[in-house]
Amino acid sequence: MRDQEGPPQDARTGPGPQVAVIIPCLNEARTIAKVVTDFRAALPGATVHVYDNNSSDQSARLAREAGAVVAREALQGKGNVVRRAFANVEADVYVLVDGDDTYAATAAPAMVWMLLEHQLDMVTGVRVDDTPGAYRRGHRLGNRVLTALVGHLFGPRISDMLSGYRVFSRRFVKSFPAIATGFETETEFSVHALQLLMPIDEMPTPYRERPAGSISKLRTWPDGWRILHTIIILLKEERPLEFFAASGAALLVGGIGLGMPVVVDFIHTGLVPRLPTAVLATGLVLLSFLSLTCGLILDSVARGRKENRRFHYLAIPPVPAPSAGRCPAPHQGAALDPHHAQACSARRAMRPLDPIH
Repeated sequence: MRDQEGPPQDARTGPGPQVAVIIPCLNEARTIAKVVTDFRAALPGATVHVYDNNSSDQSARLAREAGAVVAREALQGKGNVVRRAFANVEADVYVLVDGDDTYAATAAPAMVWMLLEHQLDMVTGVRVDDTPGAYRRGHRLGNRVLTALVGHLFGPRISDMLSGYRVFSRRFVKSFPAIATGFETETEFSVHALQLLMPIDEMPTPYRERPAGSISKLRTWPDGWRILHTIIILLKEERPLEFFAASGAALLVGGIGLGMPVVVDFIHTGLVPRLPTAVLATGLVLLSFLSLTCGLILDSVARGRKENRRFHYLAIPPVPAPSAGRCPAPHQGAALDPHHAQACSARRAMRPLDPIH
């Protein structure tokens, strides 16, 4: 059953780059109309798409009345919404934002400009919280730990990996595999960009507390473990040599640790009194070399997959940079927040096509 009006899934009509705003939504009746209205005002030429993810309130109706194109995704989870939206929506630039009114729509024009002016594939809105209740308990620390882990494993080019406010190029969207089903999709965004060495950048954006009565769908511990599990799986898939070499090293250390006393006893007595330990140690050492061999083979497979993804990425033409080289002010009626102004001032001094990372 579809909950969508008309054919405006294709936002690429008319002159100039076409922008699509994608808003995943689950029971956001208190905020969704304001979010749609704010982004329509900030990006007046954009088409706003709200993907209702089985809401039990009036979110879909309110979004439609506010002027959004409403579609329904039956598979539960933000990752499923992203997969459906990226497959169906056609545009040159994609703005992804949560429907809880915690991100400032006034930052969107500058983020879109940055993406186009510097020919980037992803711009992340780095959250700057001005209110003490913007982050839930433990979320700030968890974000820092997971971001640092991804930076160590895949490259330190992203400082807020779990931000839900991003701007993507068409190249990114149409080459993104979208395997994740839940909130771990942000991790997948980051690793996809880092592995393909895409040009990316960041911009500080205000992050505010949810309005009263609005409930977060993020479950601190279960979703945190899902994100950590996703990082481990992506490491195995994208960098198998490092993954299996580390596993092999652990097995080798275990085998040597168990086998050394047996070897010492054999040297002194000529006997092997602990035969089961000797067999276990031998098995662990053999498994360590087998693990390394698997890593070497899978590394070649991963390299081929990476080359294929790169070819697919290059087959999608880039959006031309705008002729004017200035950071846009917000649309009339919207106030320019200080983070937007600071970021615009910094970007004016940058050379075109030279991201800060």
